[in-house]
Amino acid sequence: MSFNFQGKVAIVTGGTSGIGRATALAFAQAGAQVVVAGRREAEGAETVRLIQAAGGKGLFVKTDVSREADIENLVAQTVRTFGRLDFAFNNAGLEEIPTSLLEQTEAAYNQIMDVNVKGVFFSMKHEIAQILKSGGGAVVNNSSIAGLIGAFPGVGIYVASKHAVSGMTKTAALEFSKQGVRVNAVCPAAIETDMLNRFAGEDKSPMAALHPIGRIGKAEEIAQTVLFLCSDGASFITGQNIAVDGGFTAQ
Repeated sequence: MSFNFQGKVAIVTGGTSGIGRATALAFAQAGAQVVVAGRREAEGAETVRLIQAAGGKGLFVKTDVSREADIENLVAQTVRTFGRLDFAFNNAGLEEIPTSLLEQTEAAYNQIMDVNVKGVFFSMKHEIAQILKSGGGAVVNNSSIAGLIGAFPGVGIYVASKHAVSGMTKTAALEFSKQGVRVNAVCPAAIETDMLNRFAGEDKSPMAALHPIGRIGKAEEIAQTVLFLCSDGASFITGQNIAVDGGFTAQ
């Protein structure tokens, strides 16, 4: 797909690797100026280098999305550097290593919820306030098929966190669509990333077999969906949780 985001500015949280990096690069290749947020400075700098190598303009802002002050700083630096904000992809998230609910801990619950839920809440709160000042735009949250179904046994905290993201996406869309801000979510299944490697281990064939399409997805395929949801081609789409899952949830 071809998109034209010349003159637009996008924030990508969790932009240091995987889906976030692929989306940051896709935005830049479409002409947007991109602010990459994440906790890992070296990886963030590499994403910006790749953006610049593709002819784009990028900025890395070290950000822990579970801290509201970090999100305030992220949005403020975006506006100071590029003058506006049009799009945001709230991608930062943590996985849960499969563990029986009976053995899971409060510390694990807090860590996953702080990043996956509180992080999206803080991000939307400050991003949407600025996007409104730019005259409107779009926000895309990264949920998961785990925000649509139970997904797998042993990941109840992660599933709960992604259901929360899917719900916040819908309510934010209801609140801001008439003001020109569309809010949607992508819901990937298994995607070839470092996160999947930690979750599934080296042998991905059992995971691939769960997808009717017969393979694991690519980060670039999620990126293209995010850009579509930010484009004029999606101007009548808001409040939706879009499964990009190779047929996983169709079974």
